[in-house]
Amino acid sequence: MTALPLADRLIVGLDVPSVDEARVVVDTLGDLVTFYKVGMQLQFVGGLALAQELARSGKKVFLDVKLLDIDNTVAHGVEGIAAMGMTFCTIHAYPKAMRAAVAGRGSAPLRLLGVTVLTSMDDADLAAAGYHRTAADLVVARARDAAAAGMDGIVCSAAEVAAVRAAVGPDLALVTPGIRPAGAAAGDQRRVATPAEAIRAGADHLVVARPILAAPDRRAAAAAILEEIDRAL
Repeated sequence: MTALPLADRLIVGLDVPSVDEARVVVDTLGDLVTFYKVGMQLQFVGGLALAQELARSGKKVFLDVKLLDIDNTVAHGVEGIAAMGMTFCTIHAYPKAMRAAVAGRGSAPLRLLGVTVLTSMDDADLAAAGYHRTAADLVVARARDAAAAGMDGIVCSAAEVAAVRAAVGPDLALVTPGIRPAGAAAGDQRRVATPAEAIRAGADHLVVARPILAAPDRRAAAAAILEEIDRAL
């Protein structure tokens, strides 16, 4: 992969209950942050329009829709997302869904990410869901499927980054949620890491929401994470 600008390595999750609050976050962070994630919570209250607004303003947008449906529906959904000017879009990492997404994307610059195993899940959660693999094994298997399907990257925890790199090489973008600065509460996340741990393991982009959104000084919290990323590179 080509070298990434430092600012592009931090993706701030706009996991807030309204578009107005999301705009406050963006205004507060200003030119410090170039990349935002618009996920399910915000999508259902007007976030899709905001995502397009952010893209038009020059921000990069990770539209976290986690698509999974019949091939035709996934392909046409991705075709529509590609026309919105998004940078990243997520697909659950099932081989058929990923192949359909790649076909729907066509030659558009939209980059497709396969969601492997949610960072809120551990081996016990997978067993309860009927999987007979550990999280680490399933992430690597799905990363291989993503590479074979022509996807641009995957979403995985920092714990699996080194194994994924060994399995698929340097070309897939590895996007890592579950990032918690030292001393921060894990919340509902199970497989977490500090920003430095994730970068040193080989992650390309870190998705951070609550440690910034819940901070008394959001801009200072984001700046501290960027400084930690820079030191770890």
